[in-house]
Amino acid sequence: IVTDPGLAGLPMLAQLQALLADEKLDPGLFADLQSNPKDTEVAAGVGAFRAGGHDGVIAFGGGSALDAGKAIASQAGQSRPLSDFEDVGDNWRRADAAAIAPVVAVPTTAGTGSEVGRAAVITENDSGIKRIIFHPGMMPRAVVADPELSVGLPPNLTAATGMDALTHSLEAFCAPGFHPLADGVALEGLRLCAEWLPKAYADGADIAARTYMLVAASMGATAFQKGLGAVHSISHAVGALYGTHHGLTNAIVLPYVLQFNRPEIEQKFTRLGRTLGLPDPAYDSVFDWIVTLRRTVGIPHGLREIAVEAADSDRVARLAYDDPTRPGNPRKVEISDLKKIFLNAVEGRL
Repeated sequence: IVTDPGLAGLPMLAQLQALLADEKLDPGLFADLQSNPKDTEVAAGVGAFRAGGHDGVIAFGGGSALDAGKAIASQAGQSRPLSDFEDVGDNWRRADAAAIAPVVAVPTTAGTGSEVGRAAVITENDSGIKRIIFHPGMMPRAVVADPELSVGLPPNLTAATGMDALTHSLEAFCAPGFHPLADGVALEGLRLCAEWLPKAYADGADIAARTYMLVAASMGATAFQKGLGAVHSISHAVGALYGTHHGLTNAIVLPYVLQFNRPEIEQKFTRLGRTLGLPDPAYDSVFDWIVTLRRTVGIPHGLREIAVEAADSDRVARLAYDDPTRPGNPRKVEISDLKKIFLNAVEGRL
């Protein structure tokens, strides 16, 4: 079982272990993870997997635990270092696919949608750079999406993870390229977030809201096979440097990137506005809806409110430019543009 320290001592984890014991299974438990998992933590998890002679992974928790669990399962049978499988070109072909251990994913938050993904975001301990590790075999074999497991999630994390799900669908929908299936999934994911995120935030025990947000999270991660963009590239850079929560960072950065992308996404926003049932389905109305939703669920307006400062703007811009999600941005974005967007997000300038 791969989980995070906050969940390791909770009754739900004990219940999982008891259920496995009833089936004559005696799993190990690895919980030495941070909120942005590092390659050194994955290596420690691989060591525990091999030492215990395990044959699979139950990844239990939020996006960090799911990503770490998938990376551990993938690396357990490999001889090459984790960085060799970064999602660049056909690096994934370097892996011994048959040696990737199966994963069962049990999400406890409705945000990343990592439970339906073939990749893991892992931070290099030495460089501080976030890498996207990819292989088709990293896709979990089964997912247990139980809304009761997310009932205890506090409002601030409900908001941050929910906005992460929204951002996934929104960036996927805005990404250039032809993928009508992903667009349809993204639009429905956005509609679900619009209806159910405020309800989940206001009442964490609302099972219907928790259920639909789990669905929206999985839909967002399905849709972004089409692509992501500058929101994620900047958030990955900020998260690597400051250790910020990924979903919260996405939520803060989102409107500043949208304003930059406006010339390329206005027509798509009209379509989105119709899906959301807005009286005036135009860019300004959709943008105002996003900003209002952020405020409703308590998302800070600027990065400075989470202790991110302008002094690192050059490094953030370079890391964001090098991030593999950046090319999916609908408007061509240079290092100077990323720096300006980041500084606007720090200062809260819309």
